[in-house]
Amino acid sequence: MSRVLALDIGSVRVGAAVSDPSRIIAQGLGVWNAETWQKDFDEALAKYEPAVIVVGLPARTDGKPGEAAERVRGIVAGLSAKYSEREFVMWDERFTTVIAQRAMLEADVSRRGRKKKVDKVAAVVILEDWLEHSRT
Repeated sequence: MSRVLALDIGSVRVGAAVSDPSRIIAQGLGVWNAETWQKDFDEALAKYEPAVIVVGLPARTDGKPGEAAERVRGIVAGLSAKYSEREFVMWDERFTTVIAQRAMLEADVSRRGRKKKVDKVAAVVILEDWLEHSRT
């Protein structure tokens, strides 16, 4: 098997996570600047060689896509065209930031620490959810 890379694309930051080659464990890679993240993404592709990239698709709580979802779909369309040898999957990311915040609160991470890491942890949550779903 090959690794899976997950992205939580926001307007300010992009959280990234990667699986191990057997697709059991997800670990956070980092938080990238939303204006310059393509360079970090290219480096992650070269280093981890993922066959699948899972991108969090933001949706409203009722499940309907909003403006952010359309923006992410556009980004994924561009990435799919540029990296046609890789599979891109959009995955429902509703509540992942809330789950990430709660996990860091339980781990007693400071407010400042949470702000710096929440996008990375949200990417891990997206990846874990996708990995679990893909095993069934």
